Amino acid sequence: MSRPMRADARRNYERLLAEARELFGQEGPDAPLEDIARRAEVGIGTLYRHFPTRQALQEAVYRDQIEALAVEAYKLAERDEPGEALVQWIRSMMSHSATKRGLNSALLVTLGRDSELFSICREVISRAGGTLLAKAQEAGAVRPDVEILDLLKLIHAIALATEQSPEIADRMITFVIEGLRPR
Repeated sequence: MSRPMRADARRNYERLLAEARELFGQEGPDAPLEDIARRAEVGIGTLYRHFPTRQALQEAVYRDQIEALAVEAYKLAERDEPGEALVQWIRSMMSHSATKRGLNSALLVTLGRDSELFSICREVISRAGGTLLAKAQEAGAVRPDVEILDLLKLIHAIALATEQSPEIADRMITFVIEGLRPR
C-alpha cells in the first residue's frame, strides 16, 4: 500500500498533469518535459519523481482524460435530458479526441492495443457511455439497435478523419447524431 501524497506533492502532480495535457495537445506527445516542468512551476526533478519516464507521464495524461470523460458522462446522465446528455457527451468525446494530438498513437506504439491501460480505459469509457446511451434509448431519443462500441468507433473514426481538417468535425458529428435518432 502506498501512502497518500502530501498536499504540496499532490498540487505539483496535478499541475504537471494539467500542463502536460495542454502541451501535449498543442505540440504533440513529444513536447519538451522541461517546458512542462517550467510551466507547472516545478523543477525537472519533481517531474521525474512523479513521472519517471515520458511514457509514464503520457499514460497518466491519457488515463486522466478518460476518467474526466467518464465523470462527465455520469454527471450528464443525472442532470440532463437523456438524448441531450448523450449529444453533449459525444461532442465532449470529439473535443477530447481533437486535443490529444498523437498521444493515443504514441501510446499504441509503445504499449499495444491490448495493453492494460487501453483495456481499462476502454472499459471505463464504455461503461460510462453505455449508461448515457441506455438512458437515451429508454427515453426513445436514440435508436434501440445502437451499441456503445459502435458509437465509440464512429467517434474515433471521425476524430481520425478530421485530424487534418478539424473544421469539418462538427458537421460530421452532426451526421452521426442525426443517424442515432429513431426512424
